[in-house]
Amino acid sequence: MADIKFMEQALKQAEYAFASGEFPVGCVIANETDILAVGGRQGTSGGKANETDHAEMVALRRLFDCGMHENKGPLSVYCTMEPCLMCFGAILISGIHRIVYAYEDVMGGGTRCDLSRLPVLYSGVPVEIVPHVLRGPSLELFKDFFSRPDNHYWKDSELAAYTLAQAL
Repeated sequence: MADIKFMEQALKQAEYAFASGEFPVGCVIANETDILAVGGRQGTSGGKANETDHAEMVALRRLFDCGMHENKGPLSVYCTMEPCLMCFGAILISGIHRIVYAYEDVMGGGTRCDLSRLPVLYSGVPVEIVPHVLRGPSLELFKDFFSRPDNHYWKDSELAAYTLAQAL
């Protein structure tokens, strides 16, 4: 199944981020057969968090840098964590209408927004959300991240508590 294949690649991006000391979120943007852009979370290590270099934003920039500006409707975004409001909005206005994610973001996930209550830029966008594809491996990365004593990013957050309470 394509969703599993592409989510496995998103998990590799998350593993690269984790190995670099970053929050373990990875993203892949793909058509039905090929990966077009990838991204991993940046800016969470070193004490001063950068809250704009999310994996989805990195992958979207790379997609546009390679010249993909039109006909994005048949593309899908694969994220190891549910996109936040910023990323969800950027994905929608970029013209991508399918989002697949592994692990729910109980603290900041944006995919559960009622789009019909938002302005027309978002409310008229048809979007398909596919949750929990390879949730277990993604959860394991987040548990490892939040268990690290040197981690300070979202250390005492609702997301950390929720994640650490989850059974693998």
